[in-house]
Amino acid sequence: MQKKVVGIGEILWDVFPEGKVLGGAPANFAYHATQLGLEGYAISAVGKDDLGDQIWEVLKGKPLQYRLEETAFPTGTVKVTLNGNGIPEYEICENVAWDNIPLTNEMKELAKQADAVCFGSLAQRHQVSRATIQAFVGLVSPKALKIFDINLRQSFYNKAIIVDSLNMANVLKINEEELVRVAELLEIKATDESQICKILMDDYDLNIVVLTRGENGSYVFSKNETSFLETPKVEVADTVGAGDSFTGAFAAGLLNGDAIAKAHKSAVEVSAFVCTQKGSMPLLPSGLLK
Repeated sequence: MQKKVVGIGEILWDVFPEGKVLGGAPANFAYHATQLGLEGYAISAVGKDDLGDQIWEVLKGKPLQYRLEETAFPTGTVKVTLNGNGIPEYEICENVAWDNIPLTNEMKELAKQADAVCFGSLAQRHQVSRATIQAFVGLVSPKALKIFDINLRQSFYNKAIIVDSLNMANVLKINEEELVRVAELLEIKATDESQICKILMDDYDLNIVVLTRGENGSYVFSKNETSFLETPKVEVADTVGAGDSFTGAFAAGLLNGDAIAKAHKSAVEVSAFVCTQKGSMPLLPSGLLK
């Protein structure tokens, strides 16, 4: 039986100058985990509008299951601009459908069956979705992977959201810029990245901390080991969704029984490929679908 993984939070349109593509970190995570052999679900909300209808249409063609609620709020959009290195900057619309995800009985049942859940800080910026996400994660088995893929965006986070999320999680995924901001918020005095990660692991009883450092490689810290891998040199189209694909591939590796180092290698390879493609949900080549 396939392992069930859930990404809960935002689903939206990433609007580039040349057009829009489907995105949202939790949906991206579930999509890539599905490509790698898991039964992935995206939980979010859309509006009763044309943009929401278009999300339903696009998802019909994706290898992904979804639980989307329709709300009276507009479907979410994000204006994305890329700098010269393909690094995105985001302008995120507020008070949209994914800020108002209701908790349904169907979601509660799925939570109890989940082998992994991935959630971030962005979709917790509004109290409705925050309550839904925290209730959902609370229903997931303690034996499952509970991945806090922090995804700090603009000013849509605070210390309380981060602390609550760390306390719910057993895996933290964070990048080097976010690590600095989190250390400041939590008043961690250490300056060495590895030391900060280990303090977070100890203070919040995390099993794993994943630190991605862009072109400067990535670390996976666990209680007993440290894995470091260089970032492959690729021709970058854009990096939108690359971190989400990393998380999805890493979770898939662990749930498929891989050791941490092997799951880390798969995550690096998948995210490097996604960087060479436009948009956050490309089809992975057969060589990566091991």
